[in-house]
Amino acid sequence: MTAHRLTWLPDPPSATCSAGQILDWARRAVEPALRTAIDRLSEPTRRIAGYHLGWWDAHGHPGEEVTAGKALRPALTLLCAHAVGASTERAVPVAAAVELVHNFSLLHDDIIDGDRLRRQRPTAWSVFGAPAAILAGDALLALAVRMLAAHPGMARLGITLVELVNGQSADIAFTEREEVGLAECVAMAGGKTAALLGCACALGALAGGAEDTQVERWRRFGHHLGLSFQLVDDLLGIWGDPARTGKPVGSDLRAGKKSLPVVAALTAGNDAARRLARLYSRPTPLEEADVAVVTELIERAGGRAWAQREADRHRRIALTRMGQARPASGPATHLATLTALITRRDH
Repeated sequence: MTAHRLTWLPDPPSATCSAGQILDWARRAVEPALRTAIDRLSEPTRRIAGYHLGWWDAHGHPGEEVTAGKALRPALTLLCAHAVGASTERAVPVAAAVELVHNFSLLHDDIIDGDRLRRQRPTAWSVFGAPAAILAGDALLALAVRMLAAHPGMARLGITLVELVNGQSADIAFTEREEVGLAECVAMAGGKTAALLGCACALGALAGGAEDTQVERWRRFGHHLGLSFQLVDDLLGIWGDPARTGKPVGSDLRAGKKSLPVVAALTAGNDAARRLARLYSRPTPLEEADVAVVTELIERAGGRAWAQREADRHRRIALTRMGQARPASGPATHLATLTALITRRDH
C-alpha cells in the first residue's frame, strides 16, 4: 500500500483566483486523501476506481490523455469550511468523503443510463463490465462511510444518501410514465443532484464548528446551487456542445428521459407541448431526425426558456442564502466565482 503525503496547500488568493484555479486547488488538496483511501482496495477494484477518477488508463498507467473530474463538491466543502474559519487540513477528510460519494453515484449512473462516455473517454462499466463497475462504486461508498465514521456529519450524509437514491429512482421511473408533474420533477432533481451539493456545503460548515442555524444556511445555499446546476446540466444535455460536455447531444432525449426542460415543455399546455407528447410517448426509440424535431418542440413549448429562468432564480436564492450565512470575505468571493461558473455554462 502506498502512503500518500498530505500536503496542506495555502488558501486560494483572496481576490484574483479564477474558477479553474479554485477547482485545481481543491483537487490537489483532496487527492492525497483520496489516493490513500483507494489504495485500501484490492485489485481489480482499485484499478477500476482509479480509472474512473482519471488517475490512469485501463491498464493502470498514468497518461496525458487521462482527465480527472472537476472537484466541484470538494471545492464547495473546503470553501464553506474556510467561510466559518476552519483550516484546509481540518476539512480535507470531509471533502474527500463527499467526492467519493459523488463518484460512487457516477459509476452507478453510467450503468443505469447506459452511457459509454464520461469526460470524453469510455466509462468504467464499458471497459471493465457492469458487475465490476458496480462493485467499484460500492467500494467508494464504503470508503466514504469509513472516512466519516466518527464525524458528526455522518448522520447528515446518511440522510443525503437516501435522498440521492430516491431522486435517482424517480428519474428512472419517470421514463416509464407518460405523465410527470413539474413539481415532482423538481423534487427528483432536488434528491438526485441538489441534496449532495447541499450536504457538501453543510459538512464544510460542520468541519468549522458552525452552529446548527449556520450549517442549515450553508445547506440551503448548496441545495439551491444544486438545483441551478441541474437545470443548466439538463439544458446542456439538449443544446450543449459535445466537445465540452463529453456526451453526445440528444442522448437523454433518445433514452426518453424526462429532464426538467422536457417536463416543463410537456406540461405547457400549448400546441408544441401536445406534439411533443405524441412523439415522446412512442414505444420505439427516437431516430436522429426525431431528436431534432423534439429539440425544436421543447424550445417552442417554452421548456428551454423556463429552465433558464429557473436556473437564474435558484442561483440568486443560493447567493442570498450564502449572504445570510455571513461568510468571511475571501471564501465568499470564491464561492461566488464557482457559483457563476456552474450556473452560467455555455449552452
